[in-house]
Amino acid sequence: MQELIEQPARYLATVEEMLIAERMTQAADVVRAATPRIERTGYDNWNGGTEQWTVFLSIDPSDYALLGGAKDGVEEQITQRLKAVLEPFTQDWYSAKLVPRLAAPGAPARPNDRVRRQTRQNIIDGLRIDQVAWYGKLDDVDFLARLYSLDALPSYDSRYKDAAGDIYQHRVNNFDWGEDWVYDDARFGLLSGPDEVFLRFLCETVHPVVRPDKDEAIKLVAQYNDQLRQDGWELVEEERIAGRPRFVARRAGLAGGRSVSRARTVADALDAGWMQKEIERLEVAVEADPALAIGTAKDLVETCCKSILTRQGIAFSKTVTLPELTKLLTKELKLVPEGIPDEAKGAEAIRLLLRNLTTITQYLSEIRSLYGSGHGRDGRHRGLEPRHARLAVGAAVAFIDFVSDTYHQRILPGGSPSSSSTDSRTARQV
Repeated sequence: MQELIEQPARYLATVEEMLIAERMTQAADVVRAATPRIERTGYDNWNGGTEQWTVFLSIDPSDYALLGGAKDGVEEQITQRLKAVLEPFTQDWYSAKLVPRLAAPGAPARPNDRVRRQTRQNIIDGLRIDQVAWYGKLDDVDFLARLYSLDALPSYDSRYKDAAGDIYQHRVNNFDWGEDWVYDDARFGLLSGPDEVFLRFLCETVHPVVRPDKDEAIKLVAQYNDQLRQDGWELVEEERIAGRPRFVARRAGLAGGRSVSRARTVADALDAGWMQKEIERLEVAVEADPALAIGTAKDLVETCCKSILTRQGIAFSKTVTLPELTKLLTKELKLVPEGIPDEAKGAEAIRLLLRNLTTITQYLSEIRSLYGSGHGRDGRHRGLEPRHARLAVGAAVAFIDFVSDTYHQRILPGGSPSSSSTDSRTARQV
């Protein structure tokens, strides 16, 4: 078929659609990313003579290596769908063959942007240590069916034709597999499979359907990100389902994404709905409207301060300034520089750092007045750029992250407010 040789994309797109419909996602991803090359590789005299063709699918060397023992199965899945697509047009034989793509002459080696095996192992070890049920509120089969085509994966038990029956028998009927069996099962590729397989698995463990407890999901994401960021990845909130975050994996540090993601975690910890609205504005505005982002960064700090002070029953006026709010808050949380004893190692450096903590909020107020949203401008005004907005947002998030974390460590664990609010005053704005 000359058309197939000259324009293979049309036929391979149909193969990809079939694989997706049958939930053979790994094979579909391979077809989508591959560069095809078709060659005549044989001839068979049987039945009047049949030409044999091989569709070589070139993929990135790292992807090829990570396929490991699954390569033959993926090739077979693609070959069978390719035959079905071509059968009405030719009697020739076609088969798919995966090969590593050659680098261009003189091309430098690509930087490593993979999730390393050690990183994966650390995350899995953490789940084992904390005895986290990776399947959440679902059973093993229902959870894995959200990610894999279980009826296309083999069974390790000869009594069953596919992985679905195999897993159900040993995890539901007999219950003779351990809770963490999936991590070492080669069929699911969590330790050595493609990055996207491992990252999707992590995202699914904190999906609202799987883990409805928002606080539990956020805690897990924080643990995942502690490891993933070493390899340049992180899980970030993509949307909300029934008020609960759904996470996706992204390269870390893109468009201020890390700061926005961390701000969401703080807002969740404080259960501050208004902060969530400000964060939504931030996410869009950092690149598109730096002035709005700078103004919102200041508002975010203000809302955080008021949320904690209100919880602690600390009164503040309606006209209170941001520097005044932060002074109240740092005193309530015992963050004032005078609280550092002289004998502490590096006491002066710690005092300066804490003093600068409140200075951040003062500068945010000044920047907002000069460049942020909410003020009229003359025709010669020049606004700031996204990099300036990212700086302001990063400073704001550093502040709310620190004070929120301090609040939860010093106030909440003991179940009682700090000494400055032991008179159980009612929170109020006067």
